[in-house]
Amino acid sequence: MRFSPSFLDEIRDRVPISSVIGARVTWDRRKTNAQRGDYWACCPFHGEKSPSFHCEDKKGRYHCFGCGVSGDHFRFLTELDGMSFPEAVERVAEMAGVPMPARDEQAERRERERTTLTDVMELATKFFQEQLQSASGAKARAYLRERGLSSVTQQAFRMGYAPDSRNALKEFLAGKGASREQIEACGLVVHGPDIPVSYDRFRDRVMFPIEDSRGKVIAFGGRALSADVPAKYLNSNDTELFHKGNVLYNFARARKAQVKAGTVIAVEGYMDVIALAQAGIENAVAPLGTALTENQLELLWRMTGEPVLCFDGDQAGLKAAHRAAELALPLVQAGRTLRFALLPEGQDPDDLVKAGGPEAFREVLAQARPLAELLWLRETSGGVFDTPERRAELERTLRDLTSRIRDESVRRHYQQDMRERVQAFFGSNRGRDNRFGGQERGGYGAGRGRPGQASGRLAVSDSLARSALVRSSGGPLPLRDTAMLVAMVNHPTLLDDYFDAFEHMNLQHPDLKRLHAALLDALAHGAAHERSTLVGALEQAGLSGTWDNAVALVRRARLWPALEDAALDDVREAFGQLAALHSRTRELREQRSSVEAALAEAVEGGEEQSCQHLLHVLNAISADIANLERLEALIEGFGVSSGRV
Repeated sequence: MRFSPSFLDEIRDRVPISSVIGARVTWDRRKTNAQRGDYWACCPFHGEKSPSFHCEDKKGRYHCFGCGVSGDHFRFLTELDGMSFPEAVERVAEMAGVPMPARDEQAERRERERTTLTDVMELATKFFQEQLQSASGAKARAYLRERGLSSVTQQAFRMGYAPDSRNALKEFLAGKGASREQIEACGLVVHGPDIPVSYDRFRDRVMFPIEDSRGKVIAFGGRALSADVPAKYLNSNDTELFHKGNVLYNFARARKAQVKAGTVIAVEGYMDVIALAQAGIENAVAPLGTALTENQLELLWRMTGEPVLCFDGDQAGLKAAHRAAELALPLVQAGRTLRFALLPEGQDPDDLVKAGGPEAFREVLAQARPLAELLWLRETSGGVFDTPERRAELERTLRDLTSRIRDESVRRHYQQDMRERVQAFFGSNRGRDNRFGGQERGGYGAGRGRPGQASGRLAVSDSLARSALVRSSGGPLPLRDTAMLVAMVNHPTLLDDYFDAFEHMNLQHPDLKRLHAALLDALAHGAAHERSTLVGALEQAGLSGTWDNAVALVRRARLWPALEDAALDDVREAFGQLAALHSRTRELREQRSSVEAALAEAVEGGEEQSCQHLLHVLNAISADIANLERLEALIEGFGVSSGRV
């Protein structure tokens, strides 16, 4: 029986997920906060002594940080109790007090027909696999060897071969009891009123089964082995099972892999996905021979809030990236955006991992740019803005872009982001009128001068040298990073909520790095989440003086939420804001390093125009970092719980 999304959403919203899970686990009293709907327990899916299984009523999701399982109400019941999906829906509906929907006999009949068609597609998949191993598949096996695909990879992706025959598949399926109507409905033959006898759609091609979200084969892609065939790649036509704009290749596998990887990567084709999987990068998907569609974007966002779109580094790849950005811009929301990674020119993911291994591809991913930055670079790269009219035209273009965002809050933040980029880019010494909506802060960017005036090899090299020198020295402790570490030690409950943020802090100052490493080492060896235990671990590591200096800095700066006597509600509020600012600053620093490397190459190559542009970008990023470092994590009414006004 099929259920409408609205019905499933209704019963999920009515029943806290903790009520479903609570019947099977015992909540940990120390870590659980029932008032916030935040629950922890020992994982029911694998044996463990300390609770790493977490569920949150607000999100209606569970996740185990030990074994990686995650899901909603229905998945918990199907995977732990072995219920069928309809049984799980019925259980949750009963808990919600909502009657089950009436049966739709017509919809059920269509579902039975679809099931029969998937059986036919499974038979076709096995036929193609067998043909690959036969004498007629020798040429296909040679092609796959040339592409460097192992037999294990071929079997994992169920690759096959369609023989050079008009009737081989059709006759095989008919012999297995499949009717003519079923074979035609699956799109496996070419047929029609003007075709007297139907014939196999795929002939003399390496075959790639295309699966749905449940791992069922619903279509095929075929790569021609003959050079004189018009279409090198051929996909199944749209059928009852398959609509290519609604499907991503490797979706089912990537959805599982992204739980561990933390994101999902969209590349351009089957072979890119398969080559990455063979290199150990299993969280990649691909559209099916067309530009990314809105439905495919929704599939990506269903897996993760910030997927990475990876394109070839040539002009065609850049154009594809821009098309995807235009498609996504109206749809972005809080927690739903994109990042863009561009490969070295002339290389695809297959080339890259063959030449440099998986680390070479991961380096490309590490430099992925957010959507806002891609749009900014598109509008400013190679442009000349030496007159008021040209600068006004850029502002108008950016205004038009940001106005297309449907979500009001995100639109406002994009307007602010673009306004500040413009100010940093032009380096104005005077306040500007508000061009993008909202009240502009005065004085932003004052005193920096025009970035374009710093030209020539000497000025650029000197800028790079100063930047590298500042960040390589120890210097005073950075206040925000210090406050975060002190708060973690003084209020170890934060470790339960923000452990991932704590683990990946990527601190720059050597003293903070030592404190961070000592704390991670203590926690890895089972140290209790208690202040006295963590302070004792720092003392044993010989870091008492460093810890005292950090606390003293926080006291001098009056960042009282990080101190021991602050109320937990205030601590959580302040720390959440500190963590968000820290994360954004870290992203900007990574971008700055990347731009500095590119700028150094441009200086060495004497590329004057590139130097000017990269220096503009570097100044803008540095200004953004400086602005973030000036922000204070304070809100209206803050400190009431700690007895402060």
